[in-house]
Amino acid sequence: MDHPEAPLNTSELARLSPSILMGVAPGLAGLLALALCLGCEVREAPSRGYAPPEAYLEGSEYPYFGAETPWNLRFFTEHPEELVKRRGQRQMLDLVRGRPEEAARYAEDLLEGDPADQESLFNLAIARAQLGELGRAMEAVRLAVQAGLPFERFLAGPRELLQPLTESDAFRQEAARRSLALIHGPMVGAVTDTSARFWVRTAEESDVQVVAAAIADGDALGPEARSGDARTEAGIDYTAIVSLDGLEPGTRYRYDVLVDRRSVLGPDLPTFMTAPERGKPSRFKIGFGGGAGYVPKNERMWDVIRSHEPQAFLFLGDNVYIDLPEEPNGLHYYTYYRRQSGEAFRRLVARTSVYAIWDDHDCATDDVWMGPYKDKPAWKMPALRHFRQNWVNPAYGSEDWPGTWFEFSIGDVDFFMLDGRFYRTNPYAGAPTMLGPAQKHWLFDRVRQSTATFKVLVSPVPWSFNTKGDAVDTWNGFRAERNEVFDFLAENQIEGVILLSADRHRSDARRIERPNGYPLYEFESSRLTNQAVHRLVPGALFGYNEKQSFGLLTFDTTADDPTVTFRIVSVDGDVEGELSLNRRDLTHPQ
Repeated sequence: MDHPEAPLNTSELARLSPSILMGVAPGLAGLLALALCLGCEVREAPSRGYAPPEAYLEGSEYPYFGAETPWNLRFFTEHPEELVKRRGQRQMLDLVRGRPEEAARYAEDLLEGDPADQESLFNLAIARAQLGELGRAMEAVRLAVQAGLPFERFLAGPRELLQPLTESDAFRQEAARRSLALIHGPMVGAVTDTSARFWVRTAEESDVQVVAAAIADGDALGPEARSGDARTEAGIDYTAIVSLDGLEPGTRYRYDVLVDRRSVLGPDLPTFMTAPERGKPSRFKIGFGGGAGYVPKNERMWDVIRSHEPQAFLFLGDNVYIDLPEEPNGLHYYTYYRRQSGEAFRRLVARTSVYAIWDDHDCATDDVWMGPYKDKPAWKMPALRHFRQNWVNPAYGSEDWPGTWFEFSIGDVDFFMLDGRFYRTNPYAGAPTMLGPAQKHWLFDRVRQSTATFKVLVSPVPWSFNTKGDAVDTWNGFRAERNEVFDFLAENQIEGVILLSADRHRSDARRIERPNGYPLYEFESSRLTNQAVHRLVPGALFGYNEKQSFGLLTFDTTADDPTVTFRIVSVDGDVEGELSLNRRDLTHPQ
C-alpha cells in the first residue's frame, strides 16, 4: 500500500463532494467505470474481502475476484500532492474521462509551485489542445522540452488524447524538424548464451532490424550478426521484438537498431553481454527489486544499477503503478510511457537483460486477487496483453494458461519467475491458491528436472509469513500452498534453492527454518524508486529502509563450494547489508 494512513472506503468516498475528492476536479463520478463507479454498491466484508457486485457469481458467498483492501480510487484521490507518482496520473485520468478543463486547472495549480514540473506541462499541453487552444498547447510543449521532457513523449501518446495536438501544423513542423523514428527502447531481454531479443517502440509502423558485432577492448572481432526483420504495428502499440541468434557465449556485443533501414541509435552504440555457457560453472551478478513508482528525483537509480554491470535485472512487480482495473486506457499507457522515456531507464535496459513479472499495483489494484479464470473478469486478459506489449520476457505462462511466469538460465543457475496474481483466488474462501494449478504443476515439473547448482524461486510477494503483520496478501494468506511448495523441495531432495521476493518497501534478508529440510534464505527488495517506505519488521537477519535500494546477487559457481552473495545497495551506491552463502548451506541433512 502507498500510505500508512487508513484508506477511505467506497461508502466514505460517496459521501464526499467531487471537489473535495479531486481538489479542482469536479464530477468525480465520471472517473469510475466497471467496478470502480461511485454508483455501484461495493460489497465489503473483512472476512470475505472487498469486491464489486459482479465479482459474486450466482450462489457464491465469496467474490471470485477482489482485494484485501477497499476497492476504490483512493490512490488518485488521497494525498496526490505528497505522492509525486500520482500527480500526473490524476491529470491523465481527467483527460481520459473527457475533462480537459479540470486537468488543465490542476496542472496549472502544480506549476505555480514548480514551473518546471514536466508531467504537469505534458498534460497541460494535451488539455490545451483538446480545448482548441493550440497556441497555448505548443507553448506548454516548448516549456516541457525546455524543462527536460524528451520530445518523444508527445509522439508516444496516449495517441488518441494527443491527436488534436499532434495533427496541428505547428506540431508537425516541430516533429519533422526532429525526425524521431525510435520512441522507446531498445530494451534487451531473454539473453541466453547464444541469443538475445530486443524490444522497441517506433513513431510510426516501421520495419525494424538489429545488427551486432562481438567486441573486445572496443574493437570488433568479426562479421556482423543480423536479425530478421520485424514490423511495429499500431495494434500492439507500435512495438516489435526482434531476435539475434548464433551468438557466442560470454561475449560482449555492440549493436545498432535500424528502423526502415536507417540507424537510429547514433554514434554511441550500446553493448550487451551474452550469458555464460549454459550449464557450465561461471561468475556473474544480477540485480533485482520492485516498488518502482515514477519519482523523477529517484530515477537515477537506473544508472546506479547499471554501474554495477549486472548480467540481468529482475523487475519483481509494482514496476510502474497503474492501479486501475479496467481494460487498458490512456492512464495505463501514460504510466508506462513516462518511465520508458526516461534517459536513465533507457540506458539500463539497452545494456542489461531485463525480466519482469507483475504485482498488484501493475495488474489491477492494491492487494488484488484476480481469480481462477483466464477470461474473466473482462479486463483480465487485456491487462496481460498490455503487460506483454511493454516487456521482452522469454515466455508468458503456457499456451493454455497464460500469465507472467517463466524460467530462464544463466550458466548453471536456473531462475523460476512466478506470477502471484493472475490465478490467485480469494484468500478468505476454501483452500486458496496463489499460483493456480497450471503454474504450480509447471513449477514442480521444471524444478524437479533442474540440475542447476542454484535454483532461484522468485515471488512478487514475501515468502516469510511475518513480513506484513496479519495481512493475507503475502504467502501468509496461502500458508498451505507455501508449505506444499517447501514440502515438494524436501520430498524430492531439491538442493541449492534461494528465494527472492518484493512488495514491501524496504530490503531484507531472512532465514526460514524447515522441519524437513535445510533452511531457506529469502532476499527481498522493493523500494527501487518509491517515496513511501515500510517499517522494518523483527525476524529479519538484517534490513534496510532509509533510502531507495535494490538487491544485488553475485554468483560464483566455479569454486569447489559455489557461493552466492546478497548485497543491499542504496540509491547512493552504498552497500547497506551483505550475506554470503555456500552451496553446502543449501543441502539436506545426511
